Formats: sequence, C-alpha cells, structure tokens
Amino acid sequence: MKRRHFIKQTGLVALGFAGLRSYSLFASDRIALTPTIAGYGPLKPDPEGILELPEGFSYQVIAKEGRVMTDGLRLPSKPDGMAAFPGKNGRVILIMNHELDSSTKGSEGAFGNANELLTPEIRDRLYDGGKKNPMLGGTTTHIYNPATRRIEAEYLSLGGTERNCAGGSTPWGTWITCEETDNILAGGDWTQDHGYNFEVQSTEKVQLQKAIPLKAMGRFRHEAVAVDATNSDVYQTEDVPDGAIYRFVPSTPGRLLDGGRLQALAIKNIPKCDTRNWENCTFEEGRAYDVAWVDLDEVDSPKNDLRYQAQSKGAAIFARAEGMWYANGEIYFACTNGGHIKEGQIFRYRPAIKDGAAGGTLELFVESKDASILSYADNLTVSNYGDVIIAEDTYDRRACRIVGITPQGHCYHIARNAYNSSELAGVCFSPDHQTLFVNIQKTGITVAIQGPWASRRDA
Repeated sequence: MKRRHFIKQTGLVALGFAGLRSYSLFASDRIALTPTIAGYGPLKPDPEGILELPEGFSYQVIAKEGRVMTDGLRLPSKPDGMAAFPGKNGRVILIMNHELDSSTKGSEGAFGNANELLTPEIRDRLYDGGKKNPMLGGTTTHIYNPATRRIEAEYLSLGGTERNCAGGSTPWGTWITCEETDNILAGGDWTQDHGYNFEVQSTEKVQLQKAIPLKAMGRFRHEAVAVDATNSDVYQTEDVPDGAIYRFVPSTPGRLLDGGRLQALAIKNIPKCDTRNWENCTFEEGRAYDVAWVDLDEVDSPKNDLRYQAQSKGAAIFARAEGMWYANGEIYFACTNGGHIKEGQIFRYRPAIKDGAAGGTLELFVESKDASILSYADNLTVSNYGDVIIAEDTYDRRACRIVGITPQGHCYHIARNAYNSSELAGVCFSPDHQTLFVNIQKTGITVAIQGPWASRRDA
C-alpha cells in the first residue's frame, strides 16, 4: 500500500487484509492492535503497567524526578527533549530538557521546596536568577552505562531558563536547548528577556555551565532545532498555530555565538503558503515543493512579531511545528495539529543549492487521517535504518504512543504509555542505536528501551 492510501484507512481492518496493522477506537478509548508486517508486531501488556512494547523488547526506568543528583541538587520534573552523545568507555551522555515555567513551584525544580539549595555561585551561572526566586527551567546531564543499564552520575548542566521544551544536537557534540516562550521580558520578578536558544556542552564533568543566550537565532516561541552536518546551518521550529520554519546561517560554522543570518522558509510562487490543510487540502502529500529563504530583520524584537514579519515577506505558515531531526541529508519535522483533521503532519525538507542560491524542496511526508494511527506528533528522531520515530502528545485524549514511520510512509507502533495520560517526550537513540530513550513527562520518569531494532519488518 502506498503512503497516502494507508494513512487514509480508518476503522477496523480484517486481520488478513494484506498483513497490515489496523486500528479501532472503542468506547473505552483504548486502541486495539492487530498483527502487522510493518514494525515489530503487536504491543504486549506490561506487568508493571508502565510501557507496552512488542515481543522481544524490554525497558528500565533509569531516572525519576526529585531524586538527589551527583551535584547534591534535585532532579527537576517535566523532562522533555533529549539527545544522547558518546562518552568514555562506552558510556552515554544524555542531556535532558526540563519544561518548567515561571509559575513552577520550587518543589519541582533543582533547588528544593524553598530554593534552599540555591547558592550565590549557582545563581551567578543561571541565565535568570530572578529578583527573588530563579527561573527553574534548564537541562540536566546524565551519564548512562549501557552495560549495567544504570545512571552513574547526573547533574544540573544549565539553569535559569523558561520552558525548555525541545532542542537538537549539533555535529560538534553539543545540545541546543530551546525556550518555548515569547511573552516574558525583563521587569517585575525577572532580570532577563526570554525566548532564546542556549548551547550546552556534552561532558561527563559535573558542572553547571554559564547560560548564554544565542540571540542572533531569534526571539520567538522556540521548539526544536536540527543542524545540517554539511554546513552547520541550524533549522528551527516554532510552536504556535501560525508559525514559521526558520534557518540560522552562522557567520562561523560551529560557533553559534559569533552570530549569523536568520531566515524563514517560503514556497516558491506561493506567497504565504498555508501548509496546515485545515480548511482545504491544498498542500499535497508526496509532492516536492521548491523552497526559498527570506531574510529577517529585528530578530530580537520584544514585540513577539517575528513570524508576522516573515509572512509579510512571503514565508509559509505551519501548524505548531514541534520535533525536528537531521539525518542522511534530510530534515524531518512534525506539526502537532496540522492536517485536515488536525491530528498531525510530518514534513521532509531536502536542502539544495540551485543557481547559486540556497533552496531545496519541502514535502508533506505524512498527514494523519486517523488518530488511532498517528495523533499529535511531537518530539521525533530518525533511526539508523531510516525510520522516523515519533513521540505523541495527545493531550489526555488517549494513551500516548511511540510511532514509527518507514521510508515508504507506513506507520507502526513501538510503545504505548500504560502508566498515565502523560505525553511521551524526548525520543532519541544512543550513539550505537541499541537503546531508545524516552520520557513520561507528567511523573518525571525516563525510560531506556532495548530490543531487536534492526529486525523491523517492511510493510
């Protein structure tokens, strides 16, 4: 079955129908899965009631909010975007965002109920230590041993930021963490403007890094980034209903603090192209649209108007663009509630230089026509066998899943949250692609999944 025919299937499909997985939504709002050729087979009940996986897969809970870390601080709550980097002697350096905002209680942060663990030395390294209490968003770094499947050390690596939702890894071995906010400026309780990206070094050394905003990358409601390994261009998503896709061209490849040029994606010959398909399905699945990039000014504007400037120059419009990942010369990104039924879209961008100008093509890779197959795609990554791996955030409507999409556009399920109604977040593979990490955000649990990843069957 071709992609667009498969995605359009709804309801219960007979078990023997071409061997494809099928889905049915019952009154209990639970999803019934039938056997499939694509993927790893049906999900099995979990005796521990945490994560349902296919036969042959297993998991360990490797982190839980609130525990005392190596640096003596508390592991913050609301883990979100992550990336894994190679460490010494086979260790994995896992950097994790914490999506804590300005209303967060101290008990959810790193410094204790009344911020009693906050010292002047720590406050000096935070981005926004606040007039009274600090911002509690930021990142933690965890040193994971695949042999023992345990965390050996962990620490607060960046702090004083607001709503660190997603981000992205760089080819030079750092993590860019993104503030998902555009409405907090210096004044009142806060000492800094917010709405920026920050770079975090991947290191096993237990240390809180000085938080320095990457202002040239724009001030807006950031979600995720992906870095082109060939030239260090940084692509960025924006989590708003009428957002843009941005590209940051650094002045010095690999040195983001040196500044650069910020641009927005436009579709050639279709000014202000609406890719959302909410009213009419005008942005076609499977079609490659030629792309142009428009330059932006006043990228650090306090007016929260960067996307409107982009649209005035012809930039395309996207529905809550979230997860983003670079792999094999392509960039995939998710739009959480894009599509005619508003259940999500996955786009694929292929960079290219044509007639001396940067361009490339944009394709609507998959648009969900059935929430029981794919619903509200959020964070994503790409496996070493080319499948896009997606974490869902279905806003308490049903259990969130990890969904795989083959290069042919066939969907299959890898895992389902059996623990609670929380979103799954931060999907990423270890450097050897033997372990998939994921967060259950609401209760602050991080899980490491092992299994026969290379045995995925084609549809």
